[in-house]
Amino acid sequence: MNTSPISDDLVDRVRHALAGVADVREKRMFGSAGFMVRDHLCVTARPERLMCRIDPALHEMALQRDGVETVVMKGRPYPGYVFVASTTVQTKAALDYWIELSLKYNATLPAARERQSTSRARAKGAGTTDGTRSRS
Repeated sequence: MNTSPISDDLVDRVRHALAGVADVREKRMFGSAGFMVRDHLCVTARPERLMCRIDPALHEMALQRDGVETVVMKGRPYPGYVFVASTTVQTKAALDYWIELSLKYNATLPAARERQSTSRARAKGAGTTDGTRSRS
């Protein structure tokens, strides 16, 4: 598996745009450079496009912009995930729009560590309301 960072102009511009953001981690995913913020996928970048995770309530509005389409994987559309063509984010302002939209939604998500500990607590106390396991 190739773990070296992807280098191209758009990926580098996304890195630069996220440079001042706390808790950013870059990870290769979907053939792109994925940028995790607070342990949540925020943006991916490759030479031809971005994939942005945005508020699903803004999805239809986002589709009205040039070069934007819904992410579809295995035939299933993913509301809140959009592809943005690289040709539409050639200016700093255009790229910043999508980065800010993605960061704004990311800030509304629960902390990933809280989510993980809640999931573990549910699994540990499955089937009871007081967190203890029932013995049968």
